Amino acid sequence: MSRASIIAEIRQDIARMEKVIELLGGGSTVSIDEVVGKSGKKTRRKISAAGRKRIAAAQKARWAKVRAGKKVS
Repeated sequence: MSRASIIAEIRQDIARMEKVIELLGGGSTVSIDEVVGKSGKKTRRKISAAGRKRIAAAQKARWAKVRAGKKVS
């Protein structure tokens, strides 16, 4: 069975299924995002100023530790 014949068979199956849906009264289609519940717009998380300060202090401490290790070696 060639790739083209498989694709043609799948397209026929899809057409048959769409016809069944139409006959059952489900003419309107629903997108997968509506089913799953995803919104179109993604929101970004925000970090507080205090959180940024904690992260910066921790990173500075890590770099200080690295630099201190290099001086001894």
